Amino acid sequence: MTVNTLHRPTHRDALVHLEAAIERGDLITMFGRCTVDYDGRATSELGPGDRLVILKPDGSILVHTDEKRTPVNWQPPGCTHTVNVRNGQLRVRSTRSNPDERLDVWFDRIEQCAAYAVNDRSDLELAGSEEDLRQHILADPSVLEVGFEPLETERQSDAGALDIFGEDSDGVPVVVELKRRRVGPSAASQLRRYVDALKREFGDDEPVRGILVAPSVTDRAAAMLEREGLEFVALDPETGKPPVETGEREEETDSAEDDT
Repeated sequence: MTVNTLHRPTHRDALVHLEAAIERGDLITMFGRCTVDYDGRATSELGPGDRLVILKPDGSILVHTDEKRTPVNWQPPGCTHTVNVRNGQLRVRSTRSNPDERLDVWFDRIEQCAAYAVNDRSDLELAGSEEDLRQHILADPSVLEVGFEPLETERQSDAGALDIFGEDSDGVPVVVELKRRRVGPSAASQLRRYVDALKREFGDDEPVRGILVAPSVTDRAAAMLEREGLEFVALDPETGKPPVETGEREEETDSAEDDT
């Protein structure tokens, strides 16, 4: 693996280094004094601080402080990274168009900048995946609810592919969205889009149920599901049964926890 590292580079030297690394598709890490501005579904500003910024070749960006395991700002895969120097600062910009979002990281000072030519094509073997959840439900639909009948998997709709499509004991269409880990509001929103897509297909007057299946759900997501008339069923991906209560409270995180 090739590694190119700059220690305390000037902004111009860092600019040349970063532009070449982005062009090559390298994994990039930067550490220094920066501010962060986000504009998209909301707006936010993060004042000056020493932070670690990671740019991945899949288009994702993570901004980490010296606390906690989750980034304070981030953008998902599929974004475009650009770099320039303005007003005596180095700006790293990450943008995407669907939805329209922009994340700017402004560096006053760069302590270290490294680019890694990473070769990692090994697939992560997951214990307890969404496919495991699907197979548990197909093998025993009653784990979802008594009388549920699966009809199709990966059924196409104008909002995307439905994990499981079926009917309940009264013949009402049911959309089942599967998640292998604790989920937040974005999973509830995704389920809402699928339900709305089927209502457009079947007719707005036809009832369609939506059930989100995951090991657990955040308070915000639970409130959203209730507000939208959607349902939640807790199942462990490994066992296909309700998770065992440990009495420990999980950290409430609603950003980027949902697989698409």
